[in-house]
Amino acid sequence: MTALERLPRPELLSPAGDMERLRAAVAFGADAVYLSGKSFGMRSAPANFGPEELREAVEYCHRRGVKVYVACNTLPRNEELTVLPDFLRQCAAAGADAFIVSDLGVLSLCKKYAPHVALHISTQTGIVNYAAARTCAELGAQRVILAREVPLGEIRGIRANTPESLTLEAFVHGAMCVSFSGRCLLSNYMTGRDSNRGECAQPCRWEYTLIEKERPDRAFTLLQEEKGAYVFNSNDLCMISHLPALIRAGVGSFKIEGRAKSAYYVATVTAAYRRAIDFFLEHPDDPLPEDILAETEKISHRAYSTGFYFGGEPGQTTDRSQYTRKYELAAIAQGREGGYVRLTQRNRFFQGDTVDVLQPGMPPFTAPLEHLFDQDLSPISSAPHAEMTVLWKTDAPVQPGAFLRICRS
Repeated sequence: MTALERLPRPELLSPAGDMERLRAAVAFGADAVYLSGKSFGMRSAPANFGPEELREAVEYCHRRGVKVYVACNTLPRNEELTVLPDFLRQCAAAGADAFIVSDLGVLSLCKKYAPHVALHISTQTGIVNYAAARTCAELGAQRVILAREVPLGEIRGIRANTPESLTLEAFVHGAMCVSFSGRCLLSNYMTGRDSNRGECAQPCRWEYTLIEKERPDRAFTLLQEEKGAYVFNSNDLCMISHLPALIRAGVGSFKIEGRAKSAYYVATVTAAYRRAIDFFLEHPDDPLPEDILAETEKISHRAYSTGFYFGGEPGQTTDRSQYTRKYELAAIAQGREGGYVRLTQRNRFFQGDTVDVLQPGMPPFTAPLEHLFDQDLSPISSAPHAEMTVLWKTDAPVQPGAFLRICRS
């Protein structure tokens, strides 16, 4: 038995902005999902979940052995506290496994109105030391989600000085916030949209120039080239090659950022980290296989870094804020009809393209799009129309729900 095998198996926690993304997370290997209701969550852009949708989501997940954590981590105003108790009761009645909270008042209300639902302390709280983590446990929390700023050595110290019953959760993949634990006011100042209430406009991703007081009509560049600089632009986090170090440090839950990302993003990243966790538990001292690492390049992302885990600066790209897009989603498989796979088009593709097939329960594989037909079984050479149905004649073992992506780099 390896040293990793003697430690608790880490949980893989994936984002779910709506039911489509939730189903993708579950299908591709998440042990738990985190989501939000229509209020009180830090992501207002996704559809999120109303009362009936939440009940459906919890039932769907629990039938498959997956837990559901409800983000209730905004900083509510006084008038909102009058409606919060009913929201908490609804979540508890739906069967939510935990609330993710950052506000002490919300924590107290959770204990009063939903006492049987576990409490997870949000990264917004800024837990960076064992004293804070201990205090959270004393207040009734079963888990703390560590601040993104905590290096690996500090995590080991937190684990060594906190109760074993307290789970440590940490982010392993996704966008990084330029501000301490997400407590940012840039969006408030510049757009009136409160980042601490789920409405961040992401001004940290914008291009900036310098204006001198005496010459307000002239904008100076911040680089040698004739353009501005993205001075606040953080790289994305990617820790997929370093999971054994996190497990040894005592992290019990690996969190993927991205409730506002697509179902394809959720499926790809969840599948990659699922495979990586399973591989490292059996081969903790071996390098991650290249085909698993390559999956992190098949989504749209900014330049990757390892954040603050290994000390130093977390990584920035200041000359651009664009995403890297080497692959695009071509179609989603709906099912098989005889010798044909029915596809729903998502981006234009052509006869002769090679698709990379991502589906649950097996490594990705490639297959050629050699024989394409429309709904009337007339041959076609391309699929140019959004959401059009295409019949693909193939013996490839393509399952319903499979994502077909094409390398465009």
